[in-house]
Formats: sequence, C-alpha cells, structure tokens
Amino acid sequence: MKMIESIEQYNEVIQRGKVIMMFTADWCRDCQFIKPVLPEIEAQFSDYTFYAVDRDQLLDLFAEHNVFGIPSFIAYENGQEKGRFVSKDRKTKEEIVAFIQSLGERDE
Repeated sequence: MKMIESIEQYNEVIQRGKVIMMFTADWCRDCQFIKPVLPEIEAQFSDYTFYAVDRDQLLDLFAEHNVFGIPSFIAYENGQEKGRFVSKDRKTKEEIVAFIQSLGERDE
C-alpha cells in the first residue's frame, strides 16, 4: 500500500480510476490489527489502487473529509466519492471486504 505524502498528491490520485484511501496512524491499535490482512484485500480487489493516509502527517485532510475515527476507508472512482466506511470502531477483514463489494453494487 502506497503512502499519501501531501494533500496535493491525494487530490491528484483520487482522479485516477478506482482508488481506496485507508485513513490510519502508526499508534492506532485497530489499524495495526487489520494490517496483516490488507495485502489479501488488495489482491482480492486488484481493480482498485489502495493508499494509506497517515493522520499525524495530514491532519487537515482528515478534518476536510470528516474522518474522525481510524481506521477508516473512502473509495473514489475518477474523482467522485463512491462510498465510505468511516467510524471509530475496529474493522474486521470481513467488514472491509463487504464494504468494497458494496461499491460495485452501487454502480448497478
């Protein structure tokens, strides 16, 4: 998973196809809990490009997108937000997979 280094990069990347942003932080226990399964999720949904956004580096971006709990996910397609899985609760692999699968159902 690639890291977003700036707000400008974030705004540029979300314009390119299907993108999922994972909002995270190194100190976040719940983020570390799901870290081992992220490569499996990325492989399962290879039509998406996954990026991580670090809370401590880009706090303004978190506020701008109303992300007040981590880990959280926002999905984009060609610059348009397609869905969000944003809460302060711990996420499971199954919940993340279900969220991404639901994005395809919204297009139908």
